[in-house]
Amino acid sequence: QTDSYKPGNTAFAAIKANGSVVTWGRMPFHALPMGSAPGGGVVHISHTFGAFAAILVDGSVVTWGDSQSGADSSAVAALLTEGVVQVVATDGAFAAMKANGSVVTWGSGGRGGDSSAVAALLTEGVVQVCGNCGTFVARLSNGSVVTWGSSHFGGDSSAVAQHLTEGVVQVCGTNTACAALMIDGSVVTWGDDAAGGDSSGVALLLRDIISVTGSGGAFAAIRQNGCVLTWGDDAEGGDSSEVAALLTEGVVHICGIEQAFAAIKADGSVVTWGQQNMGGDSSAVASLLTEGVVAIC
Repeated sequence: QTDSYKPGNTAFAAIKANGSVVTWGRMPFHALPMGSAPGGGVVHISHTFGAFAAILVDGSVVTWGDSQSGADSSAVAALLTEGVVQVVATDGAFAAMKANGSVVTWGSGGRGGDSSAVAALLTEGVVQVCGNCGTFVARLSNGSVVTWGSSHFGGDSSAVAQHLTEGVVQVCGTNTACAALMIDGSVVTWGDDAAGGDSSGVALLLRDIISVTGSGGAFAAIRQNGCVLTWGDDAEGGDSSEVAALLTEGVVHICGIEQAFAAIKADGSVVTWGQQNMGGDSSAVASLLTEGVVAIC
């Protein structure tokens, strides 16, 4: 498995049936030597803006690319020899979740590679880790949340810390903000206000929420009745007013990309909004999206 969309993608990594990897393209900040990646037995690949990390079938991790962007994992190599079940990335760092519920980080300290300030909270019980451009968010089995990385991007969650000690069931992010879905159907947000960190404009409506999805700069939430709420950067999907009449009921899934969202409805139709030339305008294929859609990626 490889990561889905990540902001700034200009390179590909292909996993072959024999577990080998082939990479091509160019990372935006550092040219990488493309071709066959180290070793074989790869089952998952994640990447920063300048490096790749692969989980092998034995649960170990190999890294390659730009050493300043996470390719140099030598400082934590002893912790990456077995038991890794997930690797996620920011722009310049990686976080590996292990089967024992611990988390190992490396790469740019300012982008989440340095988790020493919260290390004691990441030794066990972690069940989900997500990353945005510069921050990691870990959800623990007790329903609490731990954050680290760039404070501007949500690494500093102190302003909402009292709401994140229990009851969190999902965490997600935009490029520079974070959101936590609570067990009571409410949502807590923090980070860059303009990119979804400030949800005060829809606060009274953020109840009975069942899922939250991020684009590059906005969030979209589905309520139990199938209606959709959006907030954040208007140009990146925070403003859904043009399709509001189509989002009042029946929405079952939302996918976000850099500047747009797409929602699947129970009848198999699709509704899109956001930056028109970045996926928000689906009029050219509208006749193909009226029924029968089961997934969007």
